[in-house]
Amino acid sequence: MKVVTLFFLSLVFSNLLAQSPKEQEVKTEVKEVTVFIEGAQVTRKKSVNIPAGETVLKFINLSPFIDAKSVQVKAEGDVTVLSVNHQQNYLDKLDKSKELDELEKQLAVLDKEMKLQSTYMAILQEELSFLMTNKNISGKDQGLSVTNFKETSEYYGKRLTALKLKEIELSAKMMELSEKKSDINSQINTISGKREFPNGEILVKVDAKKNASVDFELSYVVGNAGWFPSYDIRAKNINEPVEIIYKANVKQDTKIEWKNVKLKFSSADPNVSGIAPELITYYLGYYTAPPVYDRSLSSVSGIVRHEDGGPLPGVTVVVNGSTVGTTTNIDGKYTLSLPNNASELVFSYIGYQTETLPIGSSNINLTMSPDMVALDEVVVTGYGTRSRKAKGRNTAAGAAAPTMKSVRGQSSVPLAQVENQTTVDFEIKMPYSVKSDNKSYSVDMEVYSLSATFQYYCVPKIDKDAFLIANIVDWEKYNLLEGEANLFFEGTYVGKSILDVRNATDTLQISLGRDKNVVVSREKVKDFTTKQFIGNKKQDTRTWRTVVKNNKSQAIDMVVLDQVPISTLEEIEVKIENLSNAKHNLETGEIKWDFTIQPSEKKEFELRYLVKYPKNRSLIVD
Repeated sequence: MKVVTLFFLSLVFSNLLAQSPKEQEVKTEVKEVTVFIEGAQVTRKKSVNIPAGETVLKFINLSPFIDAKSVQVKAEGDVTVLSVNHQQNYLDKLDKSKELDELEKQLAVLDKEMKLQSTYMAILQEELSFLMTNKNISGKDQGLSVTNFKETSEYYGKRLTALKLKEIELSAKMMELSEKKSDINSQINTISGKREFPNGEILVKVDAKKNASVDFELSYVVGNAGWFPSYDIRAKNINEPVEIIYKANVKQDTKIEWKNVKLKFSSADPNVSGIAPELITYYLGYYTAPPVYDRSLSSVSGIVRHEDGGPLPGVTVVVNGSTVGTTTNIDGKYTLSLPNNASELVFSYIGYQTETLPIGSSNINLTMSPDMVALDEVVVTGYGTRSRKAKGRNTAAGAAAPTMKSVRGQSSVPLAQVENQTTVDFEIKMPYSVKSDNKSYSVDMEVYSLSATFQYYCVPKIDKDAFLIANIVDWEKYNLLEGEANLFFEGTYVGKSILDVRNATDTLQISLGRDKNVVVSREKVKDFTTKQFIGNKKQDTRTWRTVVKNNKSQAIDMVVLDQVPISTLEEIEVKIENLSNAKHNLETGEIKWDFTIQPSEKKEFELRYLVKYPKNRSLIVD
């Protein structure tokens, strides 16, 4: 009876093993990467020999930051894809880079040396304490001879001196070791986050009618990667085209190096500012004040630190709602030119909580807090998703899809989109490598030579410097995104500006910075600035004189802007007496002089207006 039972159990167990699909590990290489403004889509390819029957292919050594909903698997061959699962393997950690491994070895040696020096210091402190405690060697009933006193004094002095000098030497050595340890920790922090990360895996269950060689394409969206555009804008003079070098600043810390990959960038997501100012409409009323222009917020800078107070290099700093961004340097410092109407900065860094701060001043410092949320396992099948904590090596499980050649999660691959922009891809023609070190790499994407008309622009009420503006038509066909730009004019670096295409119309205006050879002044003319009482009315007269001098060797076209107030009440009357042939915008109060000025020529413009209002009321008139 026992023999029959054992035979029956053995038969059942053999059938169960026969029904369990075989598992086969597959190592792949990254072939293509499309980098979004935030995140990246990674494509891996591999030809796999598959036996007949059901097999679970385990694609291993993947990034731990895979968006499980985005996983796609394509199979070219005589095979049916039954299910696709994503999981984290916490038992097999991802291999560390050689640089990181070497730094950690150096750190271990330093720790050992610091413990040794600390032990020496403790022994020295004990000896010092013993010496101080026993410096009085005479007994209660026995005096100390002169000879003994002299010998004791000499010994005590020499030994105390030696110990104190040794204490200074040990303190200096420990400080030196501590500084080296801090430097190594900072370098490790730039290469990798503090946490150890699991090995990402994707399990693909397939069914083959016979032995076959199948080409698989595996793609997914991964976090901790992204890019932002920047530009070099060069103008030799005002008679030649503008050259725009379109660059991508890419960084990634996906824990997987992108080595010689086909790289694409997708739009689917010094210190004096070169941004030309804009007027604010000047509304005049009893309880209103003239507009205030704060030029200090044309750029923002600061330092980002980690929780221990040290600098945090490689932090991405982006103007919220735009692609204008930068990264912190080795000292944790950043400087960023601001587009008009910028209101918030977003700080992000792997292993730390993303922070969004309002732009309230020109200096914004931040101490970032570690992100303590553990990575959750997300299991994706062809028909749904489920989530659980991963506590070890997982196995494939999912619903069957016997007729599918390609399986993906419920949601399609997410594409990061930038407001008011169309999605554009830029393909790098040569293979490119990007290390997983969280460092920013600059990649030249395109070089454009664009015909432009040049015009100088000045708003002396806000800023008396003249700005050179390049006007470019048909700019839409170049697929430009807003971003920070380095400006070069007449072979000289003149500062930074913003290439802002969000609010551009049929003509793109690029501010090429300040030109000190065009001098503009604006002053109040006291002889024509009066206050009078006429009947039951007060009358305030204001007169402003603007002078423009062209110190360049060639004639230039120029626009100078000023403004007059706009009344919001019937009892307040604004009358313009002299505009010097300027154009007057009745809705905004803008005054515009558009003219050509010859070399060494000087032009003067006068703006005079008067304001009448009841004499029993007070009114601030600028």
